[in-house]
Amino acid sequence: MPRISVAQLFEDNRNKLHLEWLAGRDGGVKELDSENLKDSPQGLIGHLNFIHPNWIQVLARPELNHLNALSPVTRQQMLHLLKASELACMIVAGGERAPQHLQALADTMHAALFGSPFDSVELMWMLRPYLARALAESTTMHGVLLDVLGMGVMITGDSGVGKSELALELVSRGSGLIADDVIELYRIAPETLEGRCPPLLKDYLEVRGLGVLNIRTIFGEAALRPRKNLKLIVHLEKPAGTEVQYVERLPLKPGFQEIMCVSISKVTIPVAAGRNLAVLVEAAVRNYVLQLRGIDSTRDFIARQSQQIQGREQ
Repeated sequence: MPRISVAQLFEDNRNKLHLEWLAGRDGGVKELDSENLKDSPQGLIGHLNFIHPNWIQVLARPELNHLNALSPVTRQQMLHLLKASELACMIVAGGERAPQHLQALADTMHAALFGSPFDSVELMWMLRPYLARALAESTTMHGVLLDVLGMGVMITGDSGVGKSELALELVSRGSGLIADDVIELYRIAPETLEGRCPPLLKDYLEVRGLGVLNIRTIFGEAALRPRKNLKLIVHLEKPAGTEVQYVERLPLKPGFQEIMCVSISKVTIPVAAGRNLAVLVEAAVRNYVLQLRGIDSTRDFIARQSQQIQGREQ
C-alpha cells in the first residue's frame, strides 16, 4: 500500500509552503500509511482536534491562543491526549511563533513540528491534493492511455490488436500520450482514477516494426501529458472470421468497467480491415461528452423510429 514519510512530506512541500522544521527532528521517520489511514477513526489533516485527532494537526492563532489560555495542568492534560493519538506531525500556520510547550511535546513524542507563513486554511487546501495523490490506492493495467479531445482515454485489447498503432495515429492527430504498455492508475478521489506513466516508460511508445519511439523527440512536448483522469475505456476486439456482423449495432445500455470500485464508461470497437479506428475513437469521445450532457443519439433515434411506427399504425 502507498505510504510516505513525514520527512518526504516536508521535502516535497518545503519550497511551495515555505516550511521550516521547528522541533521533533527525529520524527521524520514516521510514516503516513494509506492502509492504516483507511482503518483509523482519525482525520488526515485539519485544525487542532482533541476529540477526533488528525494525523496532521494544524495550529493557527485561535488554536495557539486557546492552548496558551489554559492553566498549566489543563494544558498538560490536553496535550496528553495528543500523545495518546497516532500523531504524525504538527504544523504551526500563519507565521505564528510555536510556544515552548508545543516544541517540548514534539521532541517528547518524536513528532515533527513545522512552521509555515501560509494561512491555515490555504495550507490545508494545498496539502490535501498532495496527500490524496501520495496515498492513493493504485493498480496497473495493460494498454495505452491518451488525452483525446481533453478526455482521458485508455485503449485496451489483446496483444497485437493494434493499440500502439492507433495511439500513434491519434498522437499525430493532436492527442497527447500519457502511458504505453503499463498504465499506473491511482484512486485520488471516491469516483476519480488518475492515470500516470511509470518513470522507466515515460515518453516512449512501442510500435511493431518500428521499435520503441520517443514521442517527445518526434512530435514535441505538446504530444505528451504527465497525467490524466481516466474517463473512457475503448476496448479493441478482433472478431474471429465473420463474427463482426454479429456485434451489437445499437447498444441500448452503456458499457462500464469497474476498476478499484470506480465505474468507468467503456465502448467496444470491432477491429476489421478498412475501419478508421482513430476517427472512431474520437467519435466515441465526442459521443461520451454528449451523454454527459444527457444527449443519447441511439435512444433519440429509437424514440423517433417508435413515433414513426405509431403514426403509421394510426
